[in-house]
Amino acid sequence: MISTQAWADARCLWDYHQMGHALRPCSVAVGLGSHDLGVADTAVDLYERGMAPLLVFTGATSRTTRDRMPRGEAVHYRERALERGVPASAVLVEPHARNTGENIRFSKALLEEAGVDVASVLLISKPYEERRAYATACKLWSGVEIVSASTPMAFEEYVDSIGDVRLVIDMLVGALQRLLIYPEQGFMISQSVPDHVLEAYERLCREGFTSRLLHTDTAST
Repeated sequence: MISTQAWADARCLWDYHQMGHALRPCSVAVGLGSHDLGVADTAVDLYERGMAPLLVFTGATSRTTRDRMPRGEAVHYRERALERGVPASAVLVEPHARNTGENIRFSKALLEEAGVDVASVLLISKPYEERRAYATACKLWSGVEIVSASTPMAFEEYVDSIGDVRLVIDMLVGALQRLLIYPEQGFMISQSVPDHVLEAYERLCREGFTSRLLHTDTAST
């Protein structure tokens, strides 16, 4: 049973993780690989709306995706886009990245090798990964404007789509922890975290939503 306070705290983290950027046409859309084919669908939706002339899908396989996506996350994303009518010429695949930093660095290198002039990037991730993806891209891809996007849905709707509320809250907590500790390790830019978000995070940690935390001193707060 999830307490009323934990629901409220989880929704607080959910809201913070989303950047709320106004969508606008960009040079390229980059879909970050994961277990969620909704990222590919959102990339196609935005392509169809004229928000980017080119899609890049990035991601290898991981422990959580190798059974569902044996050919690699980016490859499965590409297949989904082609099924939905995106021409093959409008899709590039980066099949090697195994974390967000590699997603950004390898996509940047792929576009440079292809001779694509990039002034702005529409960065598409899972809803609770928007801020983390943005902070990572700002650190590793200088000189371009980053616009964050994800599948538009409410917190409760996302929980229903996953089917495991405790796992979703664990993921929200883990993503927030990384926003706190990764800037010091040089993985992303630092961002201001409001006090009420930190308080919600700390309460959820105390309640045991910790399966996605890294083992650091921060994780014990």
